[in-house]
Amino acid sequence: MTERRSVYIEAGGHELHVSEWGDPERPFVMMWHGLARNGRDFDEVAAVLSKDYFVVCPDTIGRGLSSWSKNGGADYSLPVYGRNAVAILDHYGADRLRWVGTSMGALIGIRLAAEALRGRMSHLVINDIGPDIPLEARRRIADYVGRPPVFDTVVEMEDWLRTSYVPFGENPDSFWRRLIDASVRRNDAGRMTVHYDPLIASQFTTHKSDLDVWPQYDAIEAKTLLVRGAVSDVLPKPVADDMRARGPRPDYFEIPGVGHAPTFVDVEQQRILMAFLES
Repeated sequence: MTERRSVYIEAGGHELHVSEWGDPERPFVMMWHGLARNGRDFDEVAAVLSKDYFVVCPDTIGRGLSSWSKNGGADYSLPVYGRNAVAILDHYGADRLRWVGTSMGALIGIRLAAEALRGRMSHLVINDIGPDIPLEARRRIADYVGRPPVFDTVVEMEDWLRTSYVPFGENPDSFWRRLIDASVRRNDAGRMTVHYDPLIASQFTTHKSDLDVWPQYDAIEAKTLLVRGAVSDVLPKPVADDMRARGPRPDYFEIPGVGHAPTFVDVEQQRILMAFLES
């Protein structure tokens, strides 16, 4: 098991922060986070995977330590994120890869598997999202992402984060401590807020068509695993069933007692992921 390393990569006028794990000579795994999260979400599972893989976990632009949009949020779209992903692969000289995407990260992976990385992506993990996101779930996410809170203390911010991410399910205190440390920043007034640009919520307004990926899903050739939190409101069971019956006809695993989205911190979740990536 290796230690995490921070790397900064230029892509399309942006500086991307990447957490990398393991030996670059090993098979390449890209792990891409959800809408309001960052690459540090994968610390626990990336450390485990690094025994066999070279694991790269980017912060999407507008999140974490990556640069923010310079054009009023117009850059916050799946096509731009996809081009950034290809730039990261080019930086490392990776011809083949396995992709693990949570929520938004899975939508990016779906588009790339069908388009720019068709033939290069051997494995695709779709973690708790599909091409048909219920309107109520979209509204819930857009509301809390687009109107981030501001608190006087980290302790208050921690309480808000733990409440907002209850759907992640049971996770150890070490997970929450790391998530909190990587999820907060001080604003210009010295108060605590989230570690992302609130304009990333434009995904649900300016770039609504980005979320319609059924054509790309049906074109996927990569071996695919669909993971669902059993009480997820983002990936309803009927949508998951539809996904299982078409396109890549993915392997499927449902995580009991978890909503949106499984974290791969649990040992059993890690076992499922590792078995699929090795297949």
